[in-house]
Amino acid sequence: MLSPSLQRSSPTALANGALLRDVWRASELSRGTTSTVTTGHSILDRELPGNGWPQSTFTELLVQQAGIGEMHLLRPVLAQLSQHRRIALVQPPYLPNSAACKFMDLSCPNLLWIRAPSTADALWSTEQILRNGSCGAVLLWQTNIRDEALRRLNLAAQTTETFFWLVRPMSAAADASPAPLRLALRPAAGGISTHIIKRCGPHHEAPLFIPLADMPARQRFLDDQNAVLVQRTPPTVASRMPQAALV
Repeated sequence: MLSPSLQRSSPTALANGALLRDVWRASELSRGTTSTVTTGHSILDRELPGNGWPQSTFTELLVQQAGIGEMHLLRPVLAQLSQHRRIALVQPPYLPNSAACKFMDLSCPNLLWIRAPSTADALWSTEQILRNGSCGAVLLWQTNIRDEALRRLNLAAQTTETFFWLVRPMSAAADASPAPLRLALRPAAGGISTHIIKRCGPHHEAPLFIPLADMPARQRFLDDQNAVLVQRTPPTVASRMPQAALV
């Protein structure tokens, strides 16, 4: 038997109540259909829609300077993906260090370093990798990038099940971006300070401190003084950029 409160409720009222429960409110984190994977950092997962890094879209990492720990922040997901999928590194600021990659549990044979002669070629390579789904993840480092290029990359990311991170300088934080998730990263003792400047949900005021206890000061992922990765150039990149080196 129905309770008195339900007996007084009309079918229309009950239907509207059910609809309201399914409506996303700006004060809540988004419950979208985009697949996510845990970041490996519980304090960050709790503040992200879907409790992790989004798939089939792109995330912006805005860094104070290169090599402050951004790769160690991504280490858990990259280590997992690299065991069975390729990971493309497009225009990293320094030569990837193979010894550090092994230290981070990354499978070196599945890491591709793409060195393009121009920004246009780097963007084209990234877009093609995203569209053909040949890699499980793509990381692109860029200093200056136009709004049109950002929109193209965003559309390309939506066509495949690839994780995509765009690493840009902190100065780009004031620029508009189609990225649904933007994080500002600053160095901090024993870890990294992460400020969520954009997400599908309420504004996040205070930065998060994410401890990275396994990041020795001299054990950098990007180090131009050490050994580098060696891989072949994928046909999709070689056909467009004969001078681009993937080493």
